[in-house]
Amino acid sequence: MRRIVAGTVIAVMASVAAAMASAQIAERPVRLVLQITVDALRGDLIDRYSAGYGKGGFRRLLEDGAFYVDAHHRHANTETVVGHTTLATGTDPAVHGMIANVWLDRGTNQLVYNVEDADYPLLGEGGGVDAKTEIDPTQKLATTQGRSPRAIRTTTIGDEIALSVGPAARVFGVSVKDRGAITLAGHAGAAYWFSKSGGRMVTSTVYEDDYPDWVDAWNGKGVPASYAGKSWELGAKPEAYLFGDADDQAWEVDFPGYGRTFPHPYGSPDGKYFTTLLTISPAGDEIVLDFAKDLIVAENLGQDSATDYLSISFSSTDYVGHLFGPSSLEAEDNLHRLDRTLADLLAFVDKKVGLEHTLIVLSADHGASEAPGYLQSLSMQTGGYFNFDDVDKTEGIEALKAEFGVAGELVDQFFQPYLYLNREAIAARGLDYAAVSRRVAEELEKLPGISYAVSSYDLATAAVAETLVSAAILANFNEDRSGDIYVVFDPQWFVAEFDGMTVTGSHGQPWTYDSHVPIIWMGPGIEPGRIARRVETVDVAPTISAYLGVKYPSGSRGRVMTEITDRK
Repeated sequence: MRRIVAGTVIAVMASVAAAMASAQIAERPVRLVLQITVDALRGDLIDRYSAGYGKGGFRRLLEDGAFYVDAHHRHANTETVVGHTTLATGTDPAVHGMIANVWLDRGTNQLVYNVEDADYPLLGEGGGVDAKTEIDPTQKLATTQGRSPRAIRTTTIGDEIALSVGPAARVFGVSVKDRGAITLAGHAGAAYWFSKSGGRMVTSTVYEDDYPDWVDAWNGKGVPASYAGKSWELGAKPEAYLFGDADDQAWEVDFPGYGRTFPHPYGSPDGKYFTTLLTISPAGDEIVLDFAKDLIVAENLGQDSATDYLSISFSSTDYVGHLFGPSSLEAEDNLHRLDRTLADLLAFVDKKVGLEHTLIVLSADHGASEAPGYLQSLSMQTGGYFNFDDVDKTEGIEALKAEFGVAGELVDQFFQPYLYLNREAIAARGLDYAAVSRRVAEELEKLPGISYAVSSYDLATAAVAETLVSAAILANFNEDRSGDIYVVFDPQWFVAEFDGMTVTGSHGQPWTYDSHVPIIWMGPGIEPGRIARRVETVDVAPTISAYLGVKYPSGSRGRVMTEITDRK
């Protein structure tokens, strides 16, 4: 009898809980959370290139939304996967674990690409990274084509929406880059990204057993192929641009078949770099948008009382910045084209979901450095390119090798932001690892172009002075994944060699030009305007949580932006 009574009570309680949950969902005005990340959109660039905007994109967000003009990443390694995951989790890489685009696995002694996972191969045939044509050196390092979010050690805001709302919630991430899609989709969502080798959108078996019919249909449309024989044309007369008279700058990358001046031809679909050329132009963002629009319709996002989540990461600004720099005609026109892409997106969401039912937040994973050549053209004697290939042969390191009795290499390799020591040589000589790593860091700081170097041993033992830079490095420090020595370059210095290609601009430093990003909110009850107080990107995820009334991501360390949650 007790069992029957107990079972009845449990059933009643479950029924009441379900009813309460349904009531809470029904009360929520927001049916869709749209999180937009623009890769490498430095905080000043929106205003800088605003003369070329229309009414429906950036201008609409600025007029109808709340723009935090002094927003920053507080971690030191301002790279793509680090920034995306921080925006998704509301915590630092020290906690969420995505400390760099690449790190060394001490168990296998192999460099690991951030979202690689052999247990979850790509769905379908092909679609993996083609090492012969891939220009992203981090993806080339992956030892498997499989991908998953498993390396993320905390929940994301998408996860928490799914946990709170339940199975009715739909969570997705879309990008050209796998890491841009996977990090925001989180553990509970589904991610799709653009395969340059396959010329289509792909995913892995961690998300799907088979592609949904609508994905096959989209891939069958041949959207990338529609750019064949076309070019990236300048959208207006040169005199309408800030950099209209600077279309051919000596420091820009002359990519094969693409050139340094407008128009930039895409070539034929069978061209070696056809799909690559699409991604290093506004076409990459346009392709992602086209896919996202089909996703919204096919998955019925925002069509019921349950809150759905969609992340869209636009990558072209980053690729264009690497090749041409943020102060270039290409960067300026790309942002104008992105403005039109955003206008298309907002109009589509308004039609299909209603902006009155949509919470939008736009930010960036990092900023961008200037090209040293551009700085020097303005008589600014700063900035330069650093090459680690010869560090082991510098006078200081050679002296240390002689002192320690190391016959071979003391420095094994560098992959931003970490220098890796030859631990085998150190162990073979019976040397004190802490002392060696500290001495190498001291010698690195003497080299032109390096501002600061600190060993992970000193970080782990709190043997560092408390400064703004060391705080940013500690926010990045994860004892399991961080390398032996963290290296910070002087402002506007960076490693320019990308697996045989010398880039124009880069990112990855704690300096303001890399940490400063926009944060713009638009949604029901949000008061429009510019907000000058300093905020951090770790604040984004907990603010979404507070706005929706859902649990914070598990590692969240940010503060709620009360201007967003205190609705009018």
